[in-house]
Amino acid sequence: MLKFPLKTTRVIDLATKALAISIFMHTSLLLAAQDDLRADTLEEVVVTADFRDQTNQGTAASITVLGEEKIANRAAQHFEALIPAIPNFSFAGGTNRARFFQIRGIGERSQFIQPLSTSVGVMIDNVDFSGAASIASLFDVQQVEVLRGPQGTRYGANALAGLLNIKTNEPANVFETALSGEFGQYGHQSVGLTTTGPISDTVAFRLALQQHKSDGFYTNAHLGTDNTNERNESIIRGKLRIQPNSSWQIDTSLSRVNIDNGYDAFTLDNTRTTLSDQPGRDLQDSTAFSLDSRWLLEHVEIQLIAALGRSDTEYSYDEDWTFTGFHPFGYTSFDQYTRNRDTNSLELRVISQAPAMLLGIETNWILGLYTLTTDVDLQRNYTFQANDFFSSNDASNSALFFQFDSQLSDFLELSTGLRVERRSADYNDSENLSFSPTENMWGGRLALKYMFERNTMGYISLSRGYKAGGFNTDGSLDADLREFDSEYLWEIEAGVKTSLMDDTLQIRAAVFMDDRRDQQVKSSLVRMRANGSTEFIDYYGNAAEGTNQGLELETNWQATDSVNLFANLGILDATFDRYINENGENLNNRDQAHAPSYTYNLGFNTGWGNWHTSLSFEGRDDFFFSDRHSEKSDKMNLINASIAYKEEQWQIRLWGRNLTNKNYTIRGFGSFGNDPRDGYTTRPFVQFGEPRMIGITGDYQL
Repeated sequence: MLKFPLKTTRVIDLATKALAISIFMHTSLLLAAQDDLRADTLEEVVVTADFRDQTNQGTAASITVLGEEKIANRAAQHFEALIPAIPNFSFAGGTNRARFFQIRGIGERSQFIQPLSTSVGVMIDNVDFSGAASIASLFDVQQVEVLRGPQGTRYGANALAGLLNIKTNEPANVFETALSGEFGQYGHQSVGLTTTGPISDTVAFRLALQQHKSDGFYTNAHLGTDNTNERNESIIRGKLRIQPNSSWQIDTSLSRVNIDNGYDAFTLDNTRTTLSDQPGRDLQDSTAFSLDSRWLLEHVEIQLIAALGRSDTEYSYDEDWTFTGFHPFGYTSFDQYTRNRDTNSLELRVISQAPAMLLGIETNWILGLYTLTTDVDLQRNYTFQANDFFSSNDASNSALFFQFDSQLSDFLELSTGLRVERRSADYNDSENLSFSPTENMWGGRLALKYMFERNTMGYISLSRGYKAGGFNTDGSLDADLREFDSEYLWEIEAGVKTSLMDDTLQIRAAVFMDDRRDQQVKSSLVRMRANGSTEFIDYYGNAAEGTNQGLELETNWQATDSVNLFANLGILDATFDRYINENGENLNNRDQAHAPSYTYNLGFNTGWGNWHTSLSFEGRDDFFFSDRHSEKSDKMNLINASIAYKEEQWQIRLWGRNLTNKNYTIRGFGSFGNDPRDGYTTRPFVQFGEPRMIGITGDYQL
């Protein structure tokens, strides 16, 4: 195991400089040698998250697709390592792995007792993991797709802001086996195996196994250890592709992902050295199964998608962040939340295979039915509760949807989609609270797509997204704070996608404006315990309206056969139009939380013989951590790089993230008192993002 000390050492500095110098030397030589060569055309990227597979350049929506090369260049073990490369996409810390996401400033930031409906959907091989994305491992992943904007027709209630879709690699018809190993700082180590091939003329398989470990980025001075924020993650996935004949295909996936991570990330002095005597855990043990069956008939395709998921989770933490006896006025408290989450979904689609005449217009169409049941059982074990808290929340969603794509002319297409959804919930807990809400919701999309020429498409769309209402479960809340209604938004988006210079330059640009209504915002009541410490009671309510507007720009240029340049930019203006928080503060025109005004990612990839290099610069503006206080994150500007040597059967890659070792924050509390040394005066406390990481990866094809 390769392991470096936590603090910067001369060896690390030299390695960083060597990596950067090597990359610039190779790049300079490559540009000099390749300057007069004609570039290859860019590969078309297919988006799989919509009803029909189609290229990103031909899809009338703002979408980012990140493939295997991008994942490898960043040595991304988990989806969180890709987030800075995605315009107007962010996440909230407060966990070991990124679990709560925001698209265009919209999304949840945490979950404790209350049931949660998500604004950003998460799908992994057709299984719904919305709000449970700790298992978003990137081992043996084909591509990651981020669909920005409400997915009211395609995904409904769990995708008010957009969708994250992770697609793993499919079985192959030839035998292939690969081994991988990775080592780096902070005890970072991974080992993996993939194997695929035919079982018979009609059946192929794929098997992926990986074990990943890391000590994490914090030292616990009280316990004398550096692994209380550790990562211990394993994945096993098996897939079968069955093709009984040319018109019938069945894809199945069965996976088990075990995330057994520590959680020890906040300190009284805002450092990476903790003092807790009861470090928490951030665990997720998930089993998932999906079946995707497609029958191709004469005029239609019938698709049946069934998915099952079970996740056992624990989220716990040392609430006082110190040890017993730390201070005469100190307190000792531990908080633990364990959840059992079961999801079952079934979707039936009937998809036209040739245009039908609708009102005299050639139209491709889709009709579908969808059901989802989500059952969550919670147990909370808390120092200041006499007895454990239990709750059960069973929810069911049923939806009917359709989409018509009408060819108005040779150059103009109109897409019309509508989804009608009914949601029912049944909640009970040990405090004798019960709720049984039922609500009807709807969303949809109108989009006009115009082909200016073969390689240039423009579009404008009007979408309506929605998010289910809910209820607050803290026993001490007043009756009028118990329930809240569904949230919805209207979005106008316009964009252009073009390929220029003999298809070597791709440009995708979109502008958008979201009108948020009955916005669900998180508030809190602050109460003092008898011992003088502070208790926070979180609750949600329809307390605000807001406008989220901005643009996304993605460019990809294959400058020569071996030089690829890219630049991505997100601009966001997300403000409240009407919001008075629980303290009576008027937040009209203030920025919404976790909505940085800009995000950027730019750099290049090169290949020269067996050598391949990558360098990227990425960053984001600061942002409010919460709508309840004025504490902001740091601005973030990071440098990442890699250099690889590839042969036919093997490759080795030296990589680095955050090469300049910038400190930046990913979660923060502003109006919070937790330090007995200053009499529990309210002040900021923060959680830090990943420091400089340098490692090496090796792959071998058997």
